[in-house]
Amino acid sequence: MRIGVRAGATIALTAAALAVTACAPEPDAAPTQTVLPSPTPTVTPVPIADFPFGPSTSITALPEDCASILTDEILTSLEGIPLNAAGTGGGIRPDSSRVCVWADPGASMTRLVTVVGYAPEREARDALYLLGVEDGYLCYEPDDGIRCEKTWEEGPLELTQGRTVYWRDGVAVDTQYSNLAPQGYTAAIVDALWPDD
Repeated sequence: MRIGVRAGATIALTAAALAVTACAPEPDAAPTQTVLPSPTPTVTPVPIADFPFGPSTSITALPEDCASILTDEILTSLEGIPLNAAGTGGGIRPDSSRVCVWADPGASMTRLVTVVGYAPEREARDALYLLGVEDGYLCYEPDDGIRCEKTWEEGPLELTQGRTVYWRDGVAVDTQYSNLAPQGYTAAIVDALWPDD
């Protein structure tokens, strides 16, 4: 009788051990991990104030690229600052205007944006007039063109902001900047577009 009980107990223990072994994971199986993709940083296009760019009568050719209209000295001062980084809005617009964005996408408070494109005379003159009369820009007529400019301070850091618009022969050069204003920048572009003067 005792032998039968021992035999039964042994069989029961053996069955339990087999059941536990059957449920146990393989010792060599590595745990699976889900790898999530790294988030892609979003870049907001640099804000650009409006100006009436569009078809106009002009004998002035637009620049091929953004660097060719600047002097070596100004390019040196901009060294290390990305030009037309992805997502900032730089490049060529459908109306053929050239948009030059000097800005590091990670430094939203420092930027220099220039739009060079054709602008019809009447609309351009009206826009420049409004800048002078309503927005307090200083406007004058250098180098056979019209130039309006203004600087101000903005934000908690009171960073210098500014805008300079130059129009001549159906072409407008509209530069808007924040905390980045190389000396002689607009004059260099004017000299590059009209080199014979």
